[in-house]
Amino acid sequence: MSDIQQTVYVVEDDEAVRDSLELLLKSAGKEVRTYRTANAFLNDYSDKMAGCIVLDIRMPGMDGLELQKKLNERHSILPIIFVTGHGDVPMAVDAMKEGAIDFIQKPYREGALLEKIENALELDREQRKTLGEKQEIVRRIKTLTPRESEIMGRMIAGQANKVIAIELDISQRTVEIHRSRVMHKMGTHSLAHLVRMVLSVKDRIDLG
Repeated sequence: MSDIQQTVYVVEDDEAVRDSLELLLKSAGKEVRTYRTANAFLNDYSDKMAGCIVLDIRMPGMDGLELQKKLNERHSILPIIFVTGHGDVPMAVDAMKEGAIDFIQKPYREGALLEKIENALELDREQRKTLGEKQEIVRRIKTLTPRESEIMGRMIAGQANKVIAIELDISQRTVEIHRSRVMHKMGTHSLAHLVRMVLSVKDRIDLG
């Protein structure tokens, strides 16, 4: 996914900290966007965003944990690294339970933060690669006719052509034709591979 521009989104209410983070990240060759409030980031948020979020856990108004919750509701896959004060470790632990990938305590070493950011960007790349593949699988499934989709569901359930033909009251030859079209449209020759493909996106489709 090298063609996708990754950005480090810094959400931090302290202007001096925000500016120093921006300088650090730019000097490390990163694309950076900064936000003074959680609301400002949320208003800007799009599921097209790629990269990671460096998020202050304590902010006036909406705090970091609230922003994380709202992003989770929107099914955001942007990895979050929380920046915490020394007394905020329990909050950071809660954030990790809700899906944050890491946290770092102030004052932090710049090298340690950059390492965590690199890990987050790598995770983002991996997740987007998988998501891209899943989107392609869903796209292929959507090319199936209702009958092909129904027969694919029965194939995945392990029904033999003869059983499918009897239950749908069609000829076995018709089942074989539909089965061949399903395999062709899904781009596979292996039933096992077809099953793996469909199971990987089962939460996104309805086979009826």
